[in-house]
Amino acid sequence: MELRQLEYFVAVAEEANFTRAAERVHISQSGVSAQLRQLERELGAALIDRSGRTATLTTAGAAALVHARAALAAADAVRQAVDEVNGLVRGRLTVGMVIGCTITPLFDALSAFHRAHPGIELSLVEGNSDRLVEGVRAGALDLALIGAADGPPAGLGALPIITERLVAVVPEGHPLLESPVTTLAEVAAHPLVCMPEGTGVRTVLDRACAALAVRPAIALQASAADAAADLALRGLGVAILSESMAERYADRLRALVIDDVETSAVLALVWAASPGPALRELVVRCREAFRPAGDLVRLG
Repeated sequence: MELRQLEYFVAVAEEANFTRAAERVHISQSGVSAQLRQLERELGAALIDRSGRTATLTTAGAAALVHARAALAAADAVRQAVDEVNGLVRGRLTVGMVIGCTITPLFDALSAFHRAHPGIELSLVEGNSDRLVEGVRAGALDLALIGAADGPPAGLGALPIITERLVAVVPEGHPLLESPVTTLAEVAAHPLVCMPEGTGVRTVLDRACAALAVRPAIALQASAADAAADLALRGLGVAILSESMAERYADRLRALVIDDVETSAVLALVWAASPGPALRELVVRCREAFRPAGDLVRLG
């Protein structure tokens, strides 16, 4: 008795037709019939009644079907168990990281994963969030740390890390500090220093401007928060950052929450909806690393 014979038997039983069963298992109808007859000879009983227009189960066939399905399921479980082990012994994972983000917990997760599974090669690339998401969807990246507006993109596995507001970052003495409420229109009346298009913070800004019919003057773009803050400090524009990004410059710059921008900036890990064993293990490591580390992560 062979597994393929049980597979052909189950196919005929479920399709009630030898031709459709043959198409399902990708061999000829005569091949299905010959293998099924051999199985019946080994068992000493007919499993399929061939007398009618459809192939129906005999009493013996109905009794055998449950066990045939169980045997095939067990064989699949054996294959999956071996694949799971092999997937954690060798392979490669490519991780993406948004530019301008302090990601200590991600590095901690990668380090813990590497110690546990040294045979899996890890690579790390940087990019803006839009391209990172495209890379995950296309299979070029296995996992990525991205910035987004309101929430992670649909259709992917996701672990939100931080959700926070946009702020206008200015030096002492700036005119924006004179107003008790900071609106987007007031901020956009000044030259802006922004993150590039495709980043989470920029996406939030662009959506808010569109919703409020505000046309900002983008004076300068900087991929790194440090550069944006430095430009703002020198009076070259109002830097648009997230709350956590602005915190590190509190000793020399003021951060004003933009009150009428309701869309949140989100930092999240995203991965393919159907991860393999190695990626599932890396996601577990990331959950462990990020859980207590909210104060260690800064949105980019």
